[in-house]
Amino acid sequence: SYAVRRLRTLCPQMGKVKIAQTLARAGLHLGSTTVSRILKESPKPSEDKPNSPTSETKVNGDEPDQVHHLDLTTVPIGAGLWTTWTPFALQQYWPFCWWVAAVVDHYSRRVVAVGVFARKPDCRTICTFLGKAYRDRKPDHLICDRDSIFDCEAFRKWAKRKGIRIRYGAVGKHGSTAVIERFFRTLKTEFARQVTIPMRRREFRRELNRYIDWFNQHRPHMTLAGCTPNEIYFGRKPANRRPRVEPRRSWPRRSKCAKPQTLVAGSPGDVVTIEVAFEHDRLHLPVVSLGRAA
Repeated sequence: SYAVRRLRTLCPQMGKVKIAQTLARAGLHLGSTTVSRILKESPKPSEDKPNSPTSETKVNGDEPDQVHHLDLTTVPIGAGLWTTWTPFALQQYWPFCWWVAAVVDHYSRRVVAVGVFARKPDCRTICTFLGKAYRDRKPDHLICDRDSIFDCEAFRKWAKRKGIRIRYGAVGKHGSTAVIERFFRTLKTEFARQVTIPMRRREFRRELNRYIDWFNQHRPHMTLAGCTPNEIYFGRKPANRRPRVEPRRSWPRRSKCAKPQTLVAGSPGDVVTIEVAFEHDRLHLPVVSLGRAA
């Protein structure tokens, strides 16, 4: 209970499923319903200490770099872009916003490349950006929307020279570009709304790259059953598959735990403490681990 509440206090943007997946990666397996119940319960009096054990417990890519998603979004600088009509609307370019291009691998949900632009890039700029991203590797298929940047003869010719097949999302159909759109929603919720967006391109790109590195390396992904994009992309053993901590003394070792099922490390009833570090001292980039109490 302490670990759940402590993590919620330090990282209030995390929901119950994200908390459960994050703790599972650290070795403490809890169900999302258990996390929800703990958060709804009022904290116990002073005997509920951190060192005390708790009393309870479409187009599919079959491998990395087979299917990539590409799209653009704006990240407002300051108070946002105001309204969508003149004279109150701000123009969609620097110094009012940054344009961000992102490439996401479908199989692993790993962010392969990001680009930062002062204005909405044209087709030539996007081809240059993709050429740098695909210097060492390239996908079989590239999914994008029907924006004029992508739906043009110059872009299709570039893709044909690279041996990449372009797949366009259906116009007006919900979910046709859901993977990249969901990433942009996460980017704005967990990054853009948590920091002051810098005015200088170099500083903004540095902050953006820090978030992308944390996203790929440490953030559990719901679609990947709590694994991180880097674990799936590089074929590493997921952290939530390692032997777990069992804080309940009377819990049988052979009994099942919250998914994924793993063996118990040590003895049931071990006393643990939760340790939360922050990547690059950024409070929106938590790295959670468990330590055994002395």
